[in-house]
Amino acid sequence: MDKWYNKSGNEGDVVISTRIRFARNLKEYPFPCRLNDETKCKVTALVKDAILNGNSALASRFEYIQMPELTQEEAVSLVERHLVSPEFISDRQGRGLLLLDDESVSVMINEEDHIRIQVMHQGLDLTAAYDIADKIDTLLDERLNFAFNDKLGYLTQCPTNLGTGMRASLMLHLPGLQQSKAMNRIASTLSKLGLVLRGMYGEGSEPKGALYQLSNQVTLGISEEQAMSNLRDVALQLVAQEREARNNLTKNIEVIDAISRSYGLSRYARLMSNEECMKLLSNIRFGIATGIIDKLDFDIINRLMIETQPATLMKNVGKKLSPSERDRIRADVVRSTMLKTNIPNNRRLEN
Repeated sequence: MDKWYNKSGNEGDVVISTRIRFARNLKEYPFPCRLNDETKCKVTALVKDAILNGNSALASRFEYIQMPELTQEEAVSLVERHLVSPEFISDRQGRGLLLLDDESVSVMINEEDHIRIQVMHQGLDLTAAYDIADKIDTLLDERLNFAFNDKLGYLTQCPTNLGTGMRASLMLHLPGLQQSKAMNRIASTLSKLGLVLRGMYGEGSEPKGALYQLSNQVTLGISEEQAMSNLRDVALQLVAQEREARNNLTKNIEVIDAISRSYGLSRYARLMSNEECMKLLSNIRFGIATGIIDKLDFDIINRLMIETQPATLMKNVGKKLSPSERDRIRADVVRSTMLKTNIPNNRRLEN
């Protein structure tokens, strides 16, 4: 089954992915932070049964994963593939995961809330991701009793999720705005609009490879449709600003040279750290978007940005690796992929 991150979608030069996440709790049980292991197992069993035995065509496509049974590398790889939150793997005891075969839907059980429904979609497509999340939410609601208040909406452990319990977010590739030193100004403006710009893994993470996560902050007193509309409108403005910044930067021979050098290194390097790899792939993605590099698709770069992460590398190899071994295998993965592509169009560099 082809994974969602192997594809590019709408506005794919800037918007890598869309995520819709619902937070839900069961009325009969305290929040997860107040549960013992036995009660966590009861919650897990209820949610697992509601999904796997529910009236949905998707039921047979879900795999149930006992989080304590995973190795550290397998658990961290879930975060690197954007399938679970970093917090979810910080203490895996009593936690379970329901994962769709194409990894586009994950249901975290006993994270900060009893249930976290997450749907990922390539490109900018909030409506498609929301529709799937809403179907999963309805399926669970038919068999479980969600904690809900007429005034406050869905009740959640953290007050910032009260109301819709929905977080909509977009993964954006913003090398143009980053290199133009515009990110602090943009982040400040976004906060006034009820949006937040974070690193690639959300709160507290760094923007590796010029990847940023844009999401709504307001969940109370606003509908899901309003939140998504606001996010979409702002994202499209950012897309336009990023494209303008890229066009201005590619008038600079040093920028064109950096992109071309990144492509050359990706085809011949024998050692590559994670930080260097993300920088190279970001530059190559920049080059594809601006036409400096041709005959290469965003899909390939999107996949490499996931598959070259440290834990995912080790998961795919099937064993623990030292940092130097990871650097060698990472370079092998990137080089073998890039050597299958055609030579880039460097006419702009030659001119």
